[in-house]
Amino acid sequence: MKLRIRPSASVLFFIVLIVLSFLFGESSTAARRDYYALKVYHMKDQSQSDRVEKYLKEAYIPALHKAGIQKVGVFKPIEEKAETGLLLFVWLPLKSLEQFSDLNATIEKDAQYQAAGTDYIEAAHNNTPFQRIETILLKAFENMPAFSVPNHSTPPSERVYELRSYEGPTEKMYQKKVEMFNAGGEIALFKKLEFNALFYAEVISGSAMPNLMYMTTFSDMKSHDEHWDTFRNHPDWKVLSGMEKYKNTVSNSTKYLLRPTDYSDL
Repeated sequence: MKLRIRPSASVLFFIVLIVLSFLFGESSTAARRDYYALKVYHMKDQSQSDRVEKYLKEAYIPALHKAGIQKVGVFKPIEEKAETGLLLFVWLPLKSLEQFSDLNATIEKDAQYQAAGTDYIEAAHNNTPFQRIETILLKAFENMPAFSVPNHSTPPSERVYELRSYEGPTEKMYQKKVEMFNAGGEIALFKKLEFNALFYAEVISGSAMPNLMYMTTFSDMKSHDEHWDTFRNHPDWKVLSGMEKYKNTVSNSTKYLLRPTDYSDL
């Protein structure tokens, strides 16, 4: 799930955004659906991680707030894996793809952002604060067109945010999995069982397409385990997962168990 965007590809990426905006935009009469950006920072050691977190906390997130994005999620894996290195997930809710396209230009005009983020922004080529950044663009599902802020009373250090990605073997079969979430009732079942989802969305630009992603949230790990046990054994899930039309619609699934940082808005 790795997207590498080099400066030389910036023009091409802008064109892709324009095309995606045309393909996925709604008419004025249709219900508006959120867009999301998920940035995944890959870091080689704790020193890089500390620099990225300082930048996010002191420069990037305050600048996003001033740019009108008030609910920014920042999450770290509960357990790091040697094969992936250190990861940091930054989730942004967007009103449109144009907002994402214009975002860097907007925050770069912010003098406080430039001052607070100097170490990160002006990093030397041989002293970088990260290895790579993945950027994934998503569009909210019809049955949950806007994100929902979870309301857990436990401290952030105990909460569990589970990010899942489901890849389809073909585009047609992937669309069947999307249907399963919407018309099939999978989202409704998650809601019925109080999984406190932040979002459900289709990936419209990413390196693991065709795939969907969603994030459910829990007060603690005990709650996480109990909710999934209930889901797997629920009669509605047994009926839904047993339907022939929804079989073999996921060829690969990836999950991350995350916790919000102390400066995350979510």
